[in-house]
Amino acid sequence: MHLFLPIVQLTFICILVSAPAASSSAQATGSPAAQTTANQTSAPTGGATVLRANANLVLVDVVVTDRDRPITGLDKARFHIFEDGHEQPITAFDEHKPGAAPTNTAGPIAGQLALPPHTYTNVPLYPDMGAVNVLLLDGLNTPMPNQIQVRQQMIQYLAKITPGTSLAIFTLSSRLRLVEGFTTDAAQLTKAIESRKAGPQASVILDTQSDQTIDSAVGEMAGYGADPDAVGAMQQFQADLTAFQTDERVRMTLDAMQQLARYLSGIPGRKNLIWFSGSFPIALDPDDSLQSPFEAMRNYSDEIRETAELLSASRVAVYPVDARDLLTPPSADASYSPSTNLVGGGTSTRRGKTVISSPTSKPNVGKDDQKFMQQLMQEQATMEQIAGETGGRDYINTNGLKEAVASAIENGSIYYTIGYVPPAAEVDGKFHKIELRVKSADYKLAYRHGYYADPTAKPSEHNPGQTSLVMAATLHGAPPSTQILFQARVLEAADPLLKGKKLPDGPAGELSATLKSPVHRYIVDLKVDPRRISLEDTPDGVHHAKVEFALVAYDGEGKRINYKDAGYQLNLIPAQYASVMTNGIPVRLAIDLPAGQAFLRIAVHDLNAGRGGSMEVPVTVAVN
Repeated sequence: MHLFLPIVQLTFICILVSAPAASSSAQATGSPAAQTTANQTSAPTGGATVLRANANLVLVDVVVTDRDRPITGLDKARFHIFEDGHEQPITAFDEHKPGAAPTNTAGPIAGQLALPPHTYTNVPLYPDMGAVNVLLLDGLNTPMPNQIQVRQQMIQYLAKITPGTSLAIFTLSSRLRLVEGFTTDAAQLTKAIESRKAGPQASVILDTQSDQTIDSAVGEMAGYGADPDAVGAMQQFQADLTAFQTDERVRMTLDAMQQLARYLSGIPGRKNLIWFSGSFPIALDPDDSLQSPFEAMRNYSDEIRETAELLSASRVAVYPVDARDLLTPPSADASYSPSTNLVGGGTSTRRGKTVISSPTSKPNVGKDDQKFMQQLMQEQATMEQIAGETGGRDYINTNGLKEAVASAIENGSIYYTIGYVPPAAEVDGKFHKIELRVKSADYKLAYRHGYYADPTAKPSEHNPGQTSLVMAATLHGAPPSTQILFQARVLEAADPLLKGKKLPDGPAGELSATLKSPVHRYIVDLKVDPRRISLEDTPDGVHHAKVEFALVAYDGEGKRINYKDAGYQLNLIPAQYASVMTNGIPVRLAIDLPAGQAFLRIAVHDLNAGRGGSMEVPVTVAVN
């Protein structure tokens, strides 16, 4: 699907849809700092003036503990914050603690809007009661038996959960899926965990059975006296296959983390991501037993770091929990079958004659255990890095999974937020190190340790996934992105509300000609929050932006049936600018749909800043 079309001039239209409500968060996700923006607008009449002031504020959430017990009651004077070794004045300070349990366990929901009929929004819904928590059940990197155990322990945890605890549930298999949105209703969360949607799924890539099969094949080849080069080639193939599978697991897992960062960006305050997983190795080391020791070598540290920065910019702290309990070397398992290695073979001289001997196979018990421990350390290093760089905490080598969740939620609900204004000259695209200290105490501090000082008006070179941002946003069933907030009214073109309106003509969608009759045209009227769009000012008073809009329709089975995308150049004169700052950016799009059930993905992409917003709308297209 071609998603980047030539930029065309945006035509403004009149749409009777109310503007998106402002999020209570001032954070510009994807930028190094929270960007606080004050907008004062007047009605677009005569000499209307628009005042817009911007100030960058770096926000750092920090959890302070002493022997794993949270420390409360610290005042601003106890904290000292340093950027690149230089102390910075603290300009914002807040202590956060969970409030009293609400009498309504369903919890107050923020972001609820009174919307007109047929109107939808990606403004996120969440309990407005402090830090919120996300449970990610990772089937991509976790063996099936461990997935079953995780769900059993989560059901036990939910039976005793503290009233008012807010959770959302996601799963990861071939892609990220939202199982249950934010709620404090324990019964609703339990029902979601028990549902088929959240059930264990065999990983599409994590294939330990194939590894064992190849190991056995290598052993049999060696036992039958196969050519050592052929055996070596088989071992090299196994290493290359493992590296390829690991590449895919890393890519898919980090893509999911990036989607979560963009989904959570519209929710103010701290978000705790509890990641149940078997993880993936932070690196694959060279193996001198292979024909090409360095061919399967990998290091994923940079990709992990960039994803962690995107999470940190959205104020998401990751709490990885090793879903595999206490792990023991493979030789301790009764079903263990050791791999083999070739020994001996070659030629020798006996009594003046050349004797050719075949190689024999030797069990590699010690090597198998060593390889297991090395891989385990690499996988746990990944968890430690993500937790450390986002201000979370890792839980490894534990069989108390429900206790780990309770600990993570408690740990992430008691924290301090410290803000400072960095020097203006520091918006240089470089990484700036953050260090926090607490005066007169030997406490343990968990916080983000730096940020990339990237301009907010252009995509960051360190922001991962930019080339696939719109593609990810338009996947069927993907969570919405809230970096750009908008509303969408979805109506059939024949609806009386559109009578007399000028509507787009001609084919509406790249696949319109292939649709089965009868075909119905749907009109999508958007109102986009301009405060999330990068508007460049020019000396003539005109404000410019480049925005891409995409519509992708899927049928009930998830098959793409039509799509449309276009890029628009916005050139706003002062009067238009005042109007859109008050009422939102209006855009009208059209798409043709066949009869039946459809799901329409709507995406908005700021091409200058590399931010996006998206949501999915169900549409029932009548047969007549």
